Amino acid sequence: MSSNNDDFYALSFKTLDGKDYPFEQLRDKVVLIELHKKYADKGLVILGFPSNQFGGQEPGGAEEIQGFCQKNYGVSFQIMEKSDVNGGNENPVYKLIKAKKPGIMGFKKIKWNFEKFLVDREGTVAERWATTTSPASIDSTIKGYLTKKEEN
Repeated sequence: MSSNNDDFYALSFKTLDGKDYPFEQLRDKVVLIELHKKYADKGLVILGFPSNQFGGQEPGGAEEIQGFCQKNYGVSFQIMEKSDVNGGNENPVYKLIKAKKPGIMGFKKIKWNFEKFLVDREGTVAERWATTTSPASIDSTIKGYLTKKEEN
């Protein structure tokens, strides 16, 4: 199937350890960029994008970021290379997903850490949630996207 969602799959980004991560491998997955242990076996992929644009909360290098995320959050998902998510140097992933799914009143800017986006199995940027939205509150929505494949 060819669609304007192919532009998501054309993206590639560096992981925290410097390896290329082609988004083509995310086809037929539901992607939430920020519930991994619960739904990974059902096709949920989570990508974390560290950024130092929010109060300087991410000043460290790759090893420090990885250690902090594992120690404090038990991270088991892929963490990408630190980058900007707003402004002239924003990374291409955020440029695309913000354009496809603007926030309230059409604002594209990421307001703070842990803003969440969901890309469905077809590559559509389907959902965007604020920093204050807890993962527990979006659990049923994510489950709905994951079960769509099971129903088809």
